[in-house]
Amino acid sequence: MKKAVAHLVDFILIEKEADMAESGETEIKGNGTIVMATVKGDVHDIGKNICGVVLGCNNYRVIDMGVMVPCDQIIKKAIEEKADVIGLSGLITPSLEEMVIVAKECQKAGLKIPILIGGATTSKMHTAVKIAPQYSGPAIYVLDASRSVPVVASLLDENAREDFAEDIRDEYDEMREEYYEGLEERTLLTLDAAREKKLSIDWIKNPPPHKPTFLGTKVYDDFPLDKLVEHIDWNPFFQVFQLRGRYPNRGFPKIFDDEHVGPEAKRLYDDAQTMLKEMVSKKLITARGIIGFYPAHGNGDDIEIYTDESREEVAAVFYGLRQQVEKDTDEPYYCLSDFVSPKESNVPDYLGMFAVSTGFGCDEMVVQYEKDGDDYSSIMAKALADRFAEAFAEYLHEEVRKVEWGYASDETLSAADLFAIRYQGIRPAPGYPSQPDHTEKKTMWDLGKIAEQTGITLTESLAMDPPASVSGLFFGHEQSKYFAVGKVEKDQIEEYSARKNMDVPTVEKWLGTILAYDN
Repeated sequence: MKKAVAHLVDFILIEKEADMAESGETEIKGNGTIVMATVKGDVHDIGKNICGVVLGCNNYRVIDMGVMVPCDQIIKKAIEEKADVIGLSGLITPSLEEMVIVAKECQKAGLKIPILIGGATTSKMHTAVKIAPQYSGPAIYVLDASRSVPVVASLLDENAREDFAEDIRDEYDEMREEYYEGLEERTLLTLDAAREKKLSIDWIKNPPPHKPTFLGTKVYDDFPLDKLVEHIDWNPFFQVFQLRGRYPNRGFPKIFDDEHVGPEAKRLYDDAQTMLKEMVSKKLITARGIIGFYPAHGNGDDIEIYTDESREEVAAVFYGLRQQVEKDTDEPYYCLSDFVSPKESNVPDYLGMFAVSTGFGCDEMVVQYEKDGDDYSSIMAKALADRFAEAFAEYLHEEVRKVEWGYASDETLSAADLFAIRYQGIRPAPGYPSQPDHTEKKTMWDLGKIAEQTGITLTESLAMDPPASVSGLFFGHEQSKYFAVGKVEKDQIEEYSARKNMDVPTVEKWLGTILAYDN
């Protein structure tokens, strides 16, 4: 769409210049100026780019500052460009705290212009509770790009903006009240009580998988992309472009039958297939990955990694968080360490890890598309790189189960079964529900020398770079399962901080979204 608009720009400029000459104005004005940025430490920008295209096509002047943009630069640019709106984007949870900082600094700078909040990890509740109170101007959560135009239009309409901003303010005030009332009403167990109700595995009757085929790391460099194609889950791809079928036509490929979005979804898929084939045949992106296996044992809520099979010297520790929110059932209060045999069991166990990326080469593709004014293809390239990365993780996990660890060598599952996680074992990632602490990635990267061996690095907010990257830990026990830690109390934060040798305020910063108390 934006590429088509670009062809008309010269004609539009001529028309506007004629209007200026007639009116005596000295500069071309659109509907308004929006400064957009992915906040410091975060490298993800697909959603922001789509939002920029949509706004640009509606005659808004969009200044996209890119990714990992420091707060002071955002404010400086907004002032320089006389911005009407600031748009902040982020995908990883540390970006939520960075958005709070930006709001505080905008307040200190005396800005009053609206701040729009968006990105996969953001939410209306977080915006209402954590961001909006820091800023006297409007701070508004925007669900997706399709909502950005009416929101911006309302904020810049002289006749509507006061009422619109006041309605948002009232709604957020109510949400904050509900949030804090919920904190008071929610019942959490003490950490000791939660541990008493942990998952207890009989390690003799239900032993862990046998020893993997190797210990240490194995690197996959320039992995064949064609081997990953059948492992691609297409559902998130359509979600990137905000195409969602309605029941009974939800999901791929049923979405093609949806009367509202089906034809557009099919066109999008066909375009994606053309680009995908070009990516594969011309090797436009490179797939690199690493897996590793280590002797391991659970130690309370943590997992110790050992230098060798003697299990005497600890090489690293993965720290765990345990569920504390009271349950109405007899379900255990889980922690990832529950799935690894404790040292006192005398039953040897192992832990695996992985990191993969298919983002190498994607930036070069994007640069060329953007030179051509083809934002559609630029966004699609990033979306396909993301799909390849997830497919690479799926492929390697299957390889681990069937060959490298080999505890499910006779597994025969369809792609649909894989996407539905109908297999033994899990691959949780630091920063996600089973272990919400992104700082645990540092342990992975140090233990496996991941940056040195693959080129996949971590930003200061611990986002992976290239953005089309996936990492996690491999647990093989048949009783291992995904779970969400949920809210945690101060007693767990204090003990967790002590075990990690990290001060409490720093831990609270990284785990701000799961605190059951106001810090």
